[in-house]
Amino acid sequence: MASDGGAAFAAYLAQKRPQIEDFLSRFTPRPEDSTVHAAGDLARYLYEPLARFTAGGGKRTRPALCLLGAEAVGVDPICALSTAAAIEYFQSAALIHDDIADKSELRRGNPCLHLSDGLGIAINVGDLALVSVYAGLLADTSLDNDTCARILCELTYMEQRTLEGQALDLGWVRDGLWDVSVDDYLYMASHKTAYYSAATPLACGAICGGGTDEQVEALFAFGLDAGLAFQLQDDLLNLVGDQAEQGKDYRSDITEGKRTLLAVWALAHLGDADRSELQSLLSKGTSDQTELARAVELIDQAGAVEHVRLQAHQLVERAKGHLAGVELADHASEVLESMADFFVERLG
Repeated sequence: MASDGGAAFAAYLAQKRPQIEDFLSRFTPRPEDSTVHAAGDLARYLYEPLARFTAGGGKRTRPALCLLGAEAVGVDPICALSTAAAIEYFQSAALIHDDIADKSELRRGNPCLHLSDGLGIAINVGDLALVSVYAGLLADTSLDNDTCARILCELTYMEQRTLEGQALDLGWVRDGLWDVSVDDYLYMASHKTAYYSAATPLACGAICGGGTDEQVEALFAFGLDAGLAFQLQDDLLNLVGDQAEQGKDYRSDITEGKRTLLAVWALAHLGDADRSELQSLLSKGTSDQTELARAVELIDQAGAVEHVRLQAHQLVERAKGHLAGVELADHASEVLESMADFFVERLG
């Protein structure tokens, strides 16, 4: 199938987003007893910040993939809405806590929650988002017990893998470690991003729809490779994408000393002097535009930009191969292939 540049997937996201946002607004977490005197304070300090943060979400890619997983096995995706919402709440928790760990200032063009509402409040709101991952599923009486238990197991597995990836990402920076191999990076990125960004949403949607083990496993494998390609494209956009699209985050991976595949590959392939210079630039927390540009120049000089771009496209082709010979709904198969293309051809 020829690439459509992700057009079919972009259209799918636009179609599903209102349905997802309507569900999130109708089933947003609320105080158990709204009549008590402290209910207003609970809303102000806990429930409203989470509702506000979640309402400001982006394209709703992850919950949409959950619905797509259900459609892929031939059922109405309404059966997967509570699971889709659970994954969106995990996304909220991850972003809130990520912003604290990274000392970020802006999220989606607004001050980060730990700056607008305070550090303690932000941590607590992120924790409520994690609780909401499970609370909404347990309250969904349309899911039979076996399906609900299986979904909960998948989500728990996803959360642990994501935390492992985050631990490596944060720990390497904290300890100033630069002897990170390409395989180390791919392991970290697949755990931190690919599980919750694609693999688990697709698999859980298929489980909600009663998919076969073959269908669930194929969608999961597809999502792991496509999700990793998504992260590689993110890394590329941060350094060599459109500065206007990236905004204040443009080249922030250099400022934060992120161990991206671009950096790891470059450090492994530069000569001693250039490697030392790049490592120094990555370690100093610079936001100087001249120094940022020099770091990118060194990374490109090492062939890292071309290597990462090629690897992202190879991952997409491998992802598509996981679906070969697996019985899936025709329309969903087209959207899945388009999704893989979208992940590496998007500009923001």
